[in-house]
Formats: sequence, structure tokens, C-alpha cells
Amino acid sequence: MKSNKVIHKDFKSKSNFLDDIILNFDTKGENFGNQDRNSLKLFKLDDKKVNVKSFRVPNIVNQIAYKFFRKSKAQRSFEYANKLVDLNIGTPKPIAYYEFKTPFLFKKSYYISEQQACDLTYRELTTDLSYTNHEAILRAFTRFTFQLHEREIHFLDHSPGNTLIQLNNGDYRFYLVDLNRMEFKPLDFETRIKNFSKLTIHKSMIEVMSDEYAKCIGENYNKVFNLMWQETEAFQEKYHRKRRLKKKLKF
Repeated sequence: MKSNKVIHKDFKSKSNFLDDIILNFDTKGENFGNQDRNSLKLFKLDDKKVNVKSFRVPNIVNQIAYKFFRKSKAQRSFEYANKLVDLNIGTPKPIAYYEFKTPFLFKKSYYISEQQACDLTYRELTTDLSYTNHEAILRAFTRFTFQLHEREIHFLDHSPGNTLIQLNNGDYRFYLVDLNRMEFKPLDFETRIKNFSKLTIHKSMIEVMSDEYAKCIGENYNKVFNLMWQETEAFQEKYHRKRRLKKKLKF
């Protein structure tokens, strides 16, 4: 099986270490987080921890697509992380990506980044509405999202688990993870507001985010809120419709 790797210039000297953890991924490292869809492991590198994401082998159609027509999830994650760093947007530092292919099919890929310390993710804000300084964090997150939009970053997986948050005594800092689905282009008003639709089911949170985003963009609060709530409800309906369909297909 043919392999391909790209290592960030700051980690070229660690090439042997990186090769080893990829080749021995199944037997080394410490499991981290949810292992349902893709496998995540932590490894010690000098005084740092590195996070290795192993993407599962895609279906046969995508094995052909990733081999000949599309960039792999690992490659996109690496390239998008570097672009975010260049744009001064928080994300774990990219280290490398590895790909394994046969002559006609794409198989495994891995994305390696520094492990990012955090105090919580956005998800905790959706499950604990009484979290200390909840509204202040939510408003800061909304300003961060506005910053993404102003820098022409459309994070397609802007969902509860994909933003890490550091509290820093009120100097809130945000880091994006799961980067393989992004676009870099100017965003119109509707696309900006729709980008909030996957984040929460709570109307009270939508009200706060709408208020803060309206201030950032210089728009009427009701216009922002009505569209944000409409897009949130539409996403929830679509999400639950898909779940009901999956349930039916299982039986």
C-alpha cells in the first residue's frame, strides 16, 4: 500500500516519531474522546501531547473519489488548520497528515495536531444554562463567530462539540476542531445567520446570540433573531426527520 505524508516545517525533525505512532496506531497511544465514528488517540511528544485522528476507511464510492478527485479529510484538516492559523483564528496547531492508498482506492488517513487544553466546549453551554458567566461566554462566542464571518470563514460543522473554550479569567478564547468541512469566501447575511442553526435548541440562547450578532453586524435585532430561530427550527426538523427515517430502515 502506498503512503503519503506531509509534515509541518516546525515538526520535520520529529518525522521518525510521527511515522512510528502512525504505523503502530492500533497498539500505542491513549484513547481520547468519542470513538464511534473516527478514532482519536493521544501521544506524548517531548513536553507536549499530540492528538491523532484516524479517519475510518470511506465507502467504496468515496474511496474512488478521494483517490482521484477529492482531497482527503486528513489533508483538508491540515490545510484548513494552517489557513486558520494564518488568519489568527484559534485551532490546535497542525503537525502532519498521513494517507494510505492502493493503486485504485483510497484507504486510511490520519490528521495529527497538538492537543489543545480547554475548560469546556460550547456543548456545556447547551446542557447547563446556569453555567458561571454563561451569557458573557455566549456573547464572546458570538463575537468569535462574527470574526470568522468577517474573515470569510464558513465553518460548515459549527456545532456544539467543535469549539473548545478557554476561560482565562474572562478573556475567553475559542479554538475550532473537526476542520475538514470549511469554505473560504464572502458570506451573505442569510449564510451568516444559518451558520448558527446547529448550535442549540434553546430559544434563550438564540435570543442572546441574536442580540450580540445584531450589534456586531449593525442589523435590527428582530431581523437577526427571526431568521436565526427559523433556521434553528428548520435544522432540528431535518435532523429529527433523518433520525426517524433511520429508525424505520432498521426495522
